[in-house]
Amino acid sequence: MISLKDIGKACIIALWFVALTFPLMVIKVNPIDRIIIWRWHNMLWVGLGSFLCYLAGRAWLMRREIRLRRIRQGLEAELPQRTPLSRRIIQDPVIHRPLLAAGALFFLIFPLLFSTYQTNIMITALMYVVLGLGLNIVVGVAGLLDLGYVAFYAVGAYAYALLNLHFGLGFWTVLPIGGLLAATFGILLGFPVLRLRGDYLAIVTLGFGEIIRLILENWNEFSHGPSGISNIPRPGFFGIQMSLDHSITYLYYLMIAMVVFTIFVVNRLQNSRIGRAWFALREDEIACQAMGIDKTRTKLTAFALGAFWAGMVGVIFAAKTTFVNPASFTFLESAIILCIVVLGGMGSIVGVIIAALVLILLPEYLRAFSEYRMLVFGAVLVIMMVFRPQGIIANIRKTYRIGID
Repeated sequence: MISLKDIGKACIIALWFVALTFPLMVIKVNPIDRIIIWRWHNMLWVGLGSFLCYLAGRAWLMRREIRLRRIRQGLEAELPQRTPLSRRIIQDPVIHRPLLAAGALFFLIFPLLFSTYQTNIMITALMYVVLGLGLNIVVGVAGLLDLGYVAFYAVGAYAYALLNLHFGLGFWTVLPIGGLLAATFGILLGFPVLRLRGDYLAIVTLGFGEIIRLILENWNEFSHGPSGISNIPRPGFFGIQMSLDHSITYLYYLMIAMVVFTIFVVNRLQNSRIGRAWFALREDEIACQAMGIDKTRTKLTAFALGAFWAGMVGVIFAAKTTFVNPASFTFLESAIILCIVVLGGMGSIVGVIIAALVLILLPEYLRAFSEYRMLVFGAVLVIMMVFRPQGIIANIRKTYRIGID
């Protein structure tokens, strides 16, 4: 039951939300008439909504704790009745095949159902799906907090822009080159940070990302500085000339193929020997090294493979926008990709895909809320992290429970 202490805490949270949103929800400046409009009713709605949401969330958490306690008590009562050395295998979550088929069909016919504008937005979402899966290798599976992931993204984009500008190389030639260049930078980043972990690793990778951005912004002879590089050609198909709409549709199906390929490779990597080494590194680095796992090679492999996907997506980004400049590769991009991994569930492939689609598409489709759309977007993230901190789909590894009479 809800106690008086919970009600008091709800009042404090309501007041905090009112103070936090006061400049946005209550004050409205009319620059034409030079007047300020005070919307006091919004303050009432924010306070009341925060108060009720906290109480509802608290009630839900209490019910979940009671349910988990009953389940735990039931398992403890059941344990002595098991046969000696009985094994219970908990399998990974499985998506129902009809739902998977329906989702695949929807994405295949998406350009036929929606406009070119919507298709372009979906291409961006699919790009972030691949970026999220790439960072998921580093952060979600290997447990290495990387805040400079956007640097590898920038390496791929500028690789295509510069190689096309100076040597006339096409998209399909540069696509693997961009990935390999980004993987090389990932290894170069990995060597200095082999002994670092946690917050220290995050600070170093953040600095690496900023160094790359500042080099691209200030080295005019190399990267054309803040002006960027324009007129980057779009992906071709056996030399066929395509209109803008057909080019966007072609790029959409190219991203669908890239997502499928990435899911296949990442899934195989997680279930391989190196994948199990990454999980061991994430859980306990000292125990991992004590078991004979080469910590240096494991970390460098994670950085290189994660950077490889970012580099290839960077090439696709340059081909999609036909223009790149350093402003597209700020820390905010790394933060968004990291949010995708955390919100989806550390190490979960399906969760990362869902989170990428939600985080990229939600702000776009909340434009109807005008200036409130980012407020609603932030509230959704906060509520998600409060009520499901393990992510949308938590990654459940196979475990064995042994009961002995």
